[in-house]
Parts: sequence; structure tokens; C-alpha cells
Amino acid sequence: MFRKFLDRYFKDLPSEVAALTGVSFSVALGFGIVAPVIPVFATTFDVSALQASAVISVFAFMRFASATPSGWLVNKFGERAVLWVGLSIVAVSSALAGLSQSYEQLLVLRGLGGTGSSMFTVSAMSLLLRSVDPQHRGRASSTYQSGFLLGGLAGPAVGGVVVAFSIRAPFFVYALTLTMAALVAYFALPKGLGRPEKQGEEIPSEPHMALSSALKLREYWTAVSYNLGAGVTTFGLRNALLPLFVIQVLHKSATTSSIGFLITSIAQAIFLLPAGRLTDIRGRKPAMSIGITFMAIAMTLIVVSESLLSYCLYMAFIGVGMSFLSAGAAAVIGDIVANRKGGPVVAFYQMTSDFGMIVGPLLAGYLRDFTGGYQAPFVMSLVIVLIVAGFIATMPETKSRQYAHQPSTTT
Repeated sequence: MFRKFLDRYFKDLPSEVAALTGVSFSVALGFGIVAPVIPVFATTFDVSALQASAVISVFAFMRFASATPSGWLVNKFGERAVLWVGLSIVAVSSALAGLSQSYEQLLVLRGLGGTGSSMFTVSAMSLLLRSVDPQHRGRASSTYQSGFLLGGLAGPAVGGVVVAFSIRAPFFVYALTLTMAALVAYFALPKGLGRPEKQGEEIPSEPHMALSSALKLREYWTAVSYNLGAGVTTFGLRNALLPLFVIQVLHKSATTSSIGFLITSIAQAIFLLPAGRLTDIRGRKPAMSIGITFMAIAMTLIVVSESLLSYCLYMAFIGVGMSFLSAGAAAVIGDIVANRKGGPVVAFYQMTSDFGMIVGPLLAGYLRDFTGGYQAPFVMSLVIVLIVAGFIATMPETKSRQYAHQPSTTT
């Protein structure tokens, strides 16, 4: 029965999609187990709250800083090699982090993990988008993201059991799930996948897609603007401020905040695959237009009404909007890269999200402190969504465009 379910779930998709979805689930499962523990573990070294938070920030910063080198490595050595090596780096650094005897050791090891994480993310997305044809890119990206989503939902539940044994135990479990992901990448993906020929010449059917070429395309900037906006609003507003908003303005418990995040995850899980199918059938622009409409409604609700109902609807609409936007944006990147190697193109796309994750919480927190309320950061997020909506409204549809027939360029 389970085999039949998998055959139906991955029907018409190449085997690489199934392997990458398994990898994404394992990574998200482990991260969901260890993420809540990281700042708590850092405080065992008698450091301040700021220093404990820095352990989280250094991971995001190193992901951002190493994205460009990761894109170069993908083009140089191929997606498969960069993928399993990156996962192995995160696995080893996580296990060593669990053995840390000082705050400085923990900080350095988490930074090293961020580098490996960037290698994994860039190579996995590059491989995913190159492995499928235009008629299945939306569904493939949604399927891949569903692995992250389901793993993220299961992770905290498992983590509650693991941490009961030891505050260090989640790091070792995370290392185990990453090792499993690395083994899947190594054994389930064809050897030599995406690797240049031994003579050092590029395979004719797999030329490079230069970042400079992609930056000339409005549709690429549209996908990038969404990814940057999602990083700022999702991590700046939703993750950093909404838990405080629920407690200080709605006068509800932290449990209510957690329920809101669960609502977002459920909504996203429900609409991910339909969003992918719509992206493939109707096109990238219609899917992204639907997604940005839900995002705009969500932001408007939280701006005009400070109520529990508005909060719950906001979290639900955010989940729906992210489903359509992420599927559409990923498919746009895939259309642009087509069958070419596009490590730097994918890397820059990832960098914008990581940059948003870094500055988003700082900007939202600053506006909250400067104005003394939550209205300003809410309005800021709405403005960002409207800017992205403008990009989407004026972008050309990419599904039917033959980017693969453009003259190839090298990086």
C-alpha cells in the first residue's frame, strides 16, 4: 500500500525528485528537533541572551556568505557531489556541536554548519529544477517543499521526547538524520550527475547559465523580490514579532502563538500540491498572482484589526499564499535555467532569502521599539507585499518561453 502511495505521489516525476524529497524530509525533521534547543543549550555556558541568539544568527549569516561559493562549486563539481558533501559537513558539525565544551566552540561549529547548509540548499534546488521538464516544475518544487514541511511538523514533536534524555541529545539525532540524508543523496542519485566530463569540457547539453544573463530578466527579479520579501516578512514579522504580539496585544498564551504557526503549516500542506499543479497547468504568473493576493489580504487583516480572529485568518492566508508563491517562483527559476547548469543563479536566489532572514527580525524589532507598537512593522510588511505584487503584475509568463534555446554563456 505504501509503495502504491509513493508511485502515485511521484507519478510522472523523475526519480531525483523522490530522492530529494526524502533528503528534505530528513533535514527538516532533524532541524525541527534541534532548533528549539540551540539557544537553551548556549545559555548553559553562562552567556547573555544576545550571545545565545548569535548562535542562531551565525548559521544564517554563513548560509548567506557561502551561497556564491556554493553556486560555483555546483557548476564545477556537479550537484550530487556538492549535495552529499554539504550534508556531511552539517552532520559532522552538528555532532561536534553536541560535544561542545565552550560557547566559542558552539558558535564556530554552527557557523560551519551554515556553510554546509548553503551547499545543500543550492545544489538540491539546482538539481531539482534541472531534472524536470517545464510541464512538471511546479509540481516537482511543491513535492520537494512538502518534504521540508512534513519534516518540520514532525520535528518538534520528536524533539520533545529526545530532549528529555539530555540537552545535548538533539544535536546527535540531528546529525543522524543528516547522515541519512547524505546517504540518500550519495546512493539514490546517479553517480557523476551534473559533473563535467573528465577532459574538463562541459557536456554540450548542459551549458552554464550565467548570473549576469539572469539579472537582465524581469521575471528573475520578480522571483528574487518574492524570496527577499518572504525572508523579511516571514522571519521579521511572523517569526520574530507575532509571538510577542499574541502575548502583549491579544493577551493570549504562548500556546495560542504555537497554534497559529500550526495553522500556517496545515494550510500550506493542504495547498502545496494543488499550487504546484496549477503552476504547471495555468502558468507561473497566475499561481504567483493568487499567492500574492492571499498574502496582501493577510497583511491587511493584521494591519486593520488586532483581534484573535484576524490573527488566525492571517496565519491561514499566509500558509495558502506561500504555497502558490513558492511553487510559482521556483518554477520561474527552473524555466530560466532550463537544462543548463545554473549554480550562481540559484545561489543568488537563495541569498536574497537568507539576507531577508538576517535583516528582517532586526528591522521589525527596530520599528517595534522605535514606535512603541506593532502597527509600523505590520504596515512595513504590507508595503513589501504590494511591491512584490507590482513585480508579479508586470512580469512575463515564463512557462511557454524557450530559455533553453538562447545562446549559452559560461560563468
